Amino acid sequence: MDTKKLTLALMMGALGNVLFILSYVMGQIAPGVAFDFSLIGVFIAGLYGGPVVGLTAGAIAGILPGIMFGPLGTGGVLGLVGLPIGKALTGLTIGFLGRSLNLHQRTHASLITIPTTIISYVPEAAFTYFYFSYLLLLILNQQVGTAIIITILVKALVEVVIMSFIMASLIGNRGFTDFIRANFAKTNNTKPTNA
Repeated sequence: MDTKKLTLALMMGALGNVLFILSYVMGQIAPGVAFDFSLIGVFIAGLYGGPVVGLTAGAIAGILPGIMFGPLGTGGVLGLVGLPIGKALTGLTIGFLGRSLNLHQRTHASLITIPTTIISYVPEAAFTYFYFSYLLLLILNQQVGTAIIITILVKALVEVVIMSFIMASLIGNRGFTDFIRANFAKTNNTKPTNA
């Protein structure tokens, strides 16, 4: 990973943490439950920077949620490790999907971005289910009810659907895409393809 891509990963990971804080403070639905849009930075990093940049941004974006729901919550050290892993999986997946579909270089990629963003959450959803169903029980001896796990996953899916439309808008915005390419791409001579 070159310096520009590392910078993109660090900035988008930091953006993810800031969005988490804003969501947690201002977007609470119930005590301890808030809409979390921290994956926006991870999606941007993965789509424009590729899988390694997405993975790195995801791991960084999971730090504050990991602290909040880990040592400061009920997850302990496991939460501090588990949340960054989940977000990193999403960053890795969106990076692979975005690169294989060549999304950041298509002129009409907005509609493809919506299902791509939603699908990229599937590995994190599977990891989240595994984390709450098995890891908490095995390591911390904490039992989490199926209803709580389903509620967490449904809330996350709603968030990802909303973020998929935001990502479609960003991918379709020529000014934003040109800015990211000009400042964070390894080479600036990539031209959009018509697809």
